[in-house]
Amino acid sequence: MRRELPEHGLWVQVRAPGKLNLFLGVRGTRPDGYHELVTVFQAVSLYDQLRAGLIGPPGQGHHPAARRRMRVRLWHDSGDAIPGAEDNLAVRAARALGHAAGVMDLAYLDERAATMAQPDVDSAASPYTVLDLRKRIPIGGGMAGGSADAAATLVALNDLWRCQLTRLDLRRLGEQIGSDVPFCIAGGTALATGRGTSLAQVLCRGTFHWVVCEAGEPLSTAAVYGSWDRHCRPNEIEPDAVLQALRNSDAEALGAALHNDLEAAAFVLRPGLRDSKRLLLDHGALGAVLSGSGPTLLALAESEAVASGLADAVRHRFARVSVARSPVGGPELCPVLPAADELR
Repeated sequence: MRRELPEHGLWVQVRAPGKLNLFLGVRGTRPDGYHELVTVFQAVSLYDQLRAGLIGPPGQGHHPAARRRMRVRLWHDSGDAIPGAEDNLAVRAARALGHAAGVMDLAYLDERAATMAQPDVDSAASPYTVLDLRKRIPIGGGMAGGSADAAATLVALNDLWRCQLTRLDLRRLGEQIGSDVPFCIAGGTALATGRGTSLAQVLCRGTFHWVVCEAGEPLSTAAVYGSWDRHCRPNEIEPDAVLQALRNSDAEALGAALHNDLEAAAFVLRPGLRDSKRLLLDHGALGAVLSGSGPTLLALAESEAVASGLADAVRHRFARVSVARSPVGGPELCPVLPAADELR
């Protein structure tokens, strides 16, 4: 939803969920250097929040001439854990959308800050866009936090810049940014193939309850795939059991079917993850699986109450433990909140 905030400019706000891999099969290396995947994605109720603002002289922000030249500033609450400049997926998303929308000169100003501040606006200056990011999805945890932020940026700026692209257009644009971005725009539940960008929506009945267990240190996705190349081989395991459990709303069957080919590769790099997974199962999880390339572990519980009890029992073992549900929808525009508000 768009709301005028005279003291700051024109703002939109988007809440973007993280993702789970209920099944992840690695079929080998593709000619383009990516890995051939078969995976079942599901969006989960851990959200990053993005406020995007158009700052500039009143009434000029949407003038056609003004959109020919734009500066982008990124503010966030996560310190050095968030990459800057070319490595930041939100900034790459802004640039990709800017190119598609005809913003010919899009510059990025790397301004790291913990809180939103009143910007100083030169009345003669060209407008610029602020991205104010509040992180709740684990950083470097295998839950597509960076891709969720890219998806949120595409949705927010498509509205803010009045680009009028469809969600399908944004998904196609997302393929240029990262393999998980198209799903992060779609949300829900999907079967993905190729490098993860070819999506087919999957029927899922009911709601599933998770304990999300975050490690203290991130794992590099490239390092985990490199470990898979060295230590693992493709197999023929298929996601049929996961898909059937989703159709039947059968949490017990889903727990038994959870599968991730990258687990063995990640366990080579972080042997303690194997013990942590066993701990979750010993405390009554219906199933436990590494999230994507890790190191976040996901434990499936039979109900929200059981998930809360499991979270309390294992909290001492992890840097942070959260209870979440799936599936949820993709990123959506929502009412603009004050910058100081925390996610509930």
